[in-house]
Amino acid sequence: MQTKQQKEIIVKELAEKLKSSKAVVFSDYKGLKVKDMTVLRRELRAEGVDLSVAKKTLINIALKDAGIEMDVRELEGQIAIAVSEKDEVAAAKIIAKLAKVNENLKIVGGILGTKELTADEVNALAKLPSKEELLSKLVGTLNAPVSGFVNVLAGNMRGLVTALKAISDKK
Repeated sequence: MQTKQQKEIIVKELAEKLKSSKAVVFSDYKGLKVKDMTVLRRELRAEGVDLSVAKKTLINIALKDAGIEMDVRELEGQIAIAVSEKDEVAAAKIIAKLAKVNENLKIVGGILGTKELTADEVNALAKLPSKEELLSKLVGTLNAPVSGFVNVLAGNMRGLVTALKAISDKK
């Protein structure tokens, strides 16, 4: 049993994380083995995502303190909160990937910015490419016309060199 002071500390820390978060994923971990939870925590930590477990009442208080309107008591099961401060899709991707392997782990909802998301919306978010992938695609798209232009110019030069070579071979 936690004391009132311990609960206040948990709520305060959770509210601070929620205020600075870009995305939050709520997952039901009921029945998840300790080794699987350890793997989940390790993978999330590697991507800069913090995983917390708290009572639904404490989570609701922290959400209110962070200025987010959502009632976690409506979500099923025991709730774990994955808070991502850097990447919007990292937490969703990792939890969705591990939920495919382990049926005891389920995504039950989330928050993007201050907007509440359903489980289906979080799963759709997990299918999006990461920020780095999107940036690399953008650079490739921006670079394509330049590369094509360089190839056209090089083709003209090759044609000129071939013509000059043919003239020199005749003489």
